[in-house]
Amino acid sequence: MEELSMKRQQRANEWLQRAKSNMARAKAGRVSGEILYEDLCYGAQQAAEKALKSLCILHEILFPKTHDIAYLMDLLVKGSVPIPEDVYKARILTGYAVETRYPGEYEPVNEDDYLNAIALAEKVLKWVEAKNSESAKG
Repeated sequence: MEELSMKRQQRANEWLQRAKSNMARAKAGRVSGEILYEDLCYGAQQAAEKALKSLCILHEILFPKTHDIAYLMDLLVKGSVPIPEDVYKARILTGYAVETRYPGEYEPVNEDDYLNAIALAEKVLKWVEAKNSESAKG
């Protein structure tokens, strides 16, 4: 049983590492004028999404392939993992994985939107890291 738990922890850590990688790329910012805020916000969304999936793994909550952060949060709540209100606000990041990821008809994403996306994703990441640490301690 302990081996299964260790494998689950390892898998969750791999997802969390990917989340941190996405966050680092998003926070690097517009290192070139060719980089769009939409793409940086997508990186923030991916960080939050992968962090939440890490927590789902720890709590043995199955999740489908989805970019829907609100859906992942609902799965966690149904699995008895309450979501703090400031973390729950990050559900709006889903739009960066769906609407703005490709060219289309939407309001342009600006620097304020980007900074907000980074702040929201960081809250998710920090909260998930704390929850993962609690789980690792047993």
